[in-house]
Amino acid sequence: MFDEFYGLTGRPFQLTPDPAFYFESLTHRKALSYLSYGLAQSEGFVVITGEVGAGKSTLVAYLMATIDAARLTAAQIVTSRLDSEELVHVVAQAFGLQVQGHDKASALGAIEGFLHDEARAGRRCLLIVDESQNLSIGALEELRMLSNFQLGSHPLLQTLLLGQPEFRETLFEHPELEQLRQRVIATHHLEAMEANEVQAYIEHRLKRVGWMGNPSFDQRVFADIYAATGGVPRRINQIVNRLLMLGAVDKRSRLEAAMLQQVLHELSRDGAPARMPTPPAAEPAPLSPEALAAVVAPVNPGFAAALAQADAQIAELQHAIIELANKAEAPTMGGEMAILQDRVSVLEGQLLEQERAIRHTLTMLIEWIETENDARAAA
Repeated sequence: MFDEFYGLTGRPFQLTPDPAFYFESLTHRKALSYLSYGLAQSEGFVVITGEVGAGKSTLVAYLMATIDAARLTAAQIVTSRLDSEELVHVVAQAFGLQVQGHDKASALGAIEGFLHDEARAGRRCLLIVDESQNLSIGALEELRMLSNFQLGSHPLLQTLLLGQPEFRETLFEHPELEQLRQRVIATHHLEAMEANEVQAYIEHRLKRVGWMGNPSFDQRVFADIYAATGGVPRRINQIVNRLLMLGAVDKRSRLEAAMLQQVLHELSRDGAPARMPTPPAAEPAPLSPEALAAVVAPVNPGFAAALAQADAQIAELQHAIIELANKAEAPTMGGEMAILQDRVSVLEGQLLEQERAIRHTLTMLIEWIETENDARAAA
């Protein structure tokens, strides 16, 4: 209705996620930086949390629209309260697999076979799990087990977990999820937009459907919308949608603060009270948004050499373990057994030190890139 009255080509404030309307607020830019960094690692879990309506699904839709489908196969599931066996079948279905039988083993076999085929074809696989706060501890553990699938030393599946704030608490505090926590390589909590971003957000969405200044807005409207929504995108969409409708009904070319108060009163009466913003939590410095283009690019040669060294040490450790097992089966072991045990212990220590060095170097790189971006912006 109002789109015709104002000459718009579509409805800019729909509540369903649409990557065409993606707006890069400060918190969304940080989230994209963490996503790009996490996906570049090609393994483990990336975790994005946020309040209802914060824009998690829109962010992921935008991300997937920018990734080369020829190099990355992605599947998305929206979870209800699934147990571990149900989850495995849902994952298989999300990747388009036809599972023979209804048992868990058949589904796992189909998933592993599919992941191997994709890897041989040169494609990585990403599983996106929305509404992760609904998953049981058993189901989360099943996701961790899926991340164990490998081709040689290369992991076959990476997982992106999206959830509401309570999922973050469960993930990082539940005693049974320690092994899953160790595989989380990037995490970000998606905050609400800041007050000075609300006007830009509203005008951005309007321009996507041909807005040329009709209707215009009383400047106070933007501040009042922020106060009523706390900067949460879905709440902003809901309010502005009703405001545009009221403007079209009253045939108004300028939307004023008094009209907004009328809309807020109606929404409150309908059971949708306004909420005030909460102060944002501190976040570590993220990668710049330019890193998004390199999400599926090859790893930097320096890091590749370090990772190759780590792989070589892993292979040596595996060989030592096999040798140790063979010696254990022999009738006599003597001093050789003790020597091999010492060798394994030394290699394990070297591997831990190597991992710490790589992660420290990556952290320094992130901080350096962000500092460079800030310096260019200041200049």
